[in-house]
Amino acid sequence: MSDALTYRAAGVDIDAGNALVERIKPLVKRTLRPEVMGGLGGFGGLFDLSGRYREPVLVSGTDGVGTKLKLAQMLNRHDTIGIDLVGMCVNDVLVQGAEPLFFLDYFATGKLDVDTAAAVVGGIATGCELAGCALIGGETAEMPDMYPPGEYDLAGFTVAAVEKSQMLTGDAIVAGDVVLGVASSGPHSNGYSLVRKILDRAGCTPDNGRLDLDLGGVKLVDALMAPTTIYVKPMLELLKESPVHGMAHITGGGLKENIIRVVPDGLGIALQASAIVLPPVFDWLMREGNVAREEMWRTFNCGVGFTVILPRDAVAGASALLATHGLASSVIGEIVPAQGDERVHIG
Repeated sequence: MSDALTYRAAGVDIDAGNALVERIKPLVKRTLRPEVMGGLGGFGGLFDLSGRYREPVLVSGTDGVGTKLKLAQMLNRHDTIGIDLVGMCVNDVLVQGAEPLFFLDYFATGKLDVDTAAAVVGGIATGCELAGCALIGGETAEMPDMYPPGEYDLAGFTVAAVEKSQMLTGDAIVAGDVVLGVASSGPHSNGYSLVRKILDRAGCTPDNGRLDLDLGGVKLVDALMAPTTIYVKPMLELLKESPVHGMAHITGGGLKENIIRVVPDGLGIALQASAIVLPPVFDWLMREGNVAREEMWRTFNCGVGFTVILPRDAVAGASALLATHGLASSVIGEIVPAQGDERVHIG
């Protein structure tokens, strides 16, 4: 019949989906751990947890990369956005002292472009390698008319585990503990709706050269697209060597709203403004967007992507260990008794 319809005619190319699976199989294989059972293509990912923990507590997390995706698509840079996806998930579960075990991704688009999707999944696989977790499965959804041409959306899901006796709950945090700020690679994946507004105001487009502005030896575009730092391996090592009382991943809400989430009631945080030195990309965003410093602190990580709360006499050893992993760190504040409703003070 000449008017017979097919799924391909409706906009879904099953063959392209199969081609993508074949393209990503070697990428996925690089991430596998001994506990993974079976291969890619099953209805569910299998992970054998037996023999690793006495009292395992599973910690799950899910996230996306926000409107940094819009920037990646505008610039046609798809190879590192997957690292951001993994980082936003695994850094969150890490806060409770948990080791990420496996990861799943969801990639949705209007029309599947195999090269683009393979580049994205390649970044996800790289992120999983950096985090030490297995890319155990995922979903590619081709949905005609849901997304404009060239656009796609991402979501990630991770499961981690920690011994019940070793969970970081925040209960160990006391007044006098210090907040050690660990460097970020840039804005990571937060605040990009504001970033894009600032780029519009500055007239920065891919074809006029303004995104190539030099910021201390790094182009503006590269500073904005730098993938999220994945802190998993350094922090898991630190937990074995140092008396860590708490950790926080600095994401949406910035320095102002994230650290306090792990601090018990009755305690507050005094952050030292002078200790938070804005890296060039944040300084440019603040100046070009005329963004108030208070707004910077509650929107961006401002150069501090992760924080560790620990006794003051443990700082030197912790900083030295993190330095061996290429992570700069410095004391940015301390835990104090709470005073009134405002538990976070930056002064």
